[in-house]
Amino acid sequence: MYPDIPDKPAGSYDKPLLCREANTLNLGIEIKRNQGTPTAFSFFHSATPQTNNLMDLGLKDKVIVVSGSAGMRGSIGQTIVSCLGQEGAIPVIVDRNARGLTYEQELKDQGIDGLFVQTDMTQPEQIEAAIQKIVAKYGRIDGLLNNVGVNDGVNWDSSYEDFMQSLKLNVASYFMLTKCALPYLKESKGPILNIGSKVALTGQGGTSGYAAAKGGVLALTREWAVDLIRYDIRVNALIIAESWTPAYQNWIDSLEHGEEKLTSIVATIPLQNRMTTPEEIANTCMFILSDLSSHTTGQFLFVDGGYVHLDRALLPQKG
Repeated sequence: MYPDIPDKPAGSYDKPLLCREANTLNLGIEIKRNQGTPTAFSFFHSATPQTNNLMDLGLKDKVIVVSGSAGMRGSIGQTIVSCLGQEGAIPVIVDRNARGLTYEQELKDQGIDGLFVQTDMTQPEQIEAAIQKIVAKYGRIDGLLNNVGVNDGVNWDSSYEDFMQSLKLNVASYFMLTKCALPYLKESKGPILNIGSKVALTGQGGTSGYAAAKGGVLALTREWAVDLIRYDIRVNALIIAESWTPAYQNWIDSLEHGEEKLTSIVATIPLQNRMTTPEEIANTCMFILSDLSSHTTGQFLFVDGGYVHLDRALLPQKG
């Protein structure tokens, strides 16, 4: 399941697959092990990237606001920002983590316009101020990607206050950011893309707050698609199952039998028995945000290797 490729160092994110480049590659996975525990996934390819025939997604100079986009390097939000920059868009990083300053500077060092607005997404007044700062600089918003989210494990042993805090971060922030950006999205007819989770559809156990919030995200996606269709605003949700990110790696590393757990998880992913890469998620985001998907709205798009929908007969048989 994990091919041994000795000439490709494991666990390296120094040169991640570029946007859309991943679509032309034969992807594989290996685990880097440290004292019996997986410390990283390495995604490798066996073909030369075909980058000369890429279609123009038309995102150049579009101001795209992305919440939750100052996570660790290699996180889904950070990868989306990087891909937007590669497509010539103007990524706006909205996140409470000051790491966003580094990402903003990196964009500028590459000659890419971008902005970081430090924002606590549980504070409505900060969200409103963030939108005003964005509009003050660019005069417009051409698209919105609600990505912030933490699977916080709020459950039966948590307090009511903890549960409500989970909802504030994981779904109320989507409403507030969209509400504040909406006047400008009406002007631009800019799309809205919400990042969802399979937890809303399959459950997970032990995470009631996150499950409720992500269920709400899907409901809001359909509601907003109906409500905003008169303004020609498309609203969709992208649903993720198992994606190898730095946060996921940290969780695996924290487990006593992390490698066994990881092996059991990837065995349940039908397509290639591997996790979805952040680049693959970002690639789909680029398409949905672009005018190439101009007649797609109200949809739940799954980038999950068949995890949610495909026949369970594809899974390994227990002995």
